[in-house]
Amino acid sequence: MTSSQFLRLAALSGAVTVALGAFGAHGLKPHLSEYQAAIFEKGIQYQFVHTLALLALGILMRRGEDVWLRRSGGLFGLGILFFSGSLYLLACRDLLPFPVGWAGPITPVGGLCFIGGWLALAWGVRR
Repeated sequence: MTSSQFLRLAALSGAVTVALGAFGAHGLKPHLSEYQAAIFEKGIQYQFVHTLALLALGILMRRGEDVWLRRSGGLFGLGILFFSGSLYLLACRDLLPFPVGWAGPITPVGGLCFIGGWLALAWGVRR
């Protein structure tokens, strides 16, 4: 992906994060236990932090393309999808018409993607 694509992804993810946060706080809260609401909020928190990381990465890539920076952004994107996405599903499991137990094992994969993204970023800015 290019810097512009990462910036667009960050912008879209930011919009989705705000929308999901508002939906969770106002629409879902009456239907979730405290534990489920905390899980949902953890997904929002991690998505927001890594959305900002994607934004910074897109800006950083304007100075020059680097394969490790692209890998970092890809891993951040996958982390958002797997980590935050699985937490959203697990938090809403009682409200969904399909089973989501399979999402539990995906959450740590997303966490590993986040860790890999930060390590790739560290390697990408080594110069």
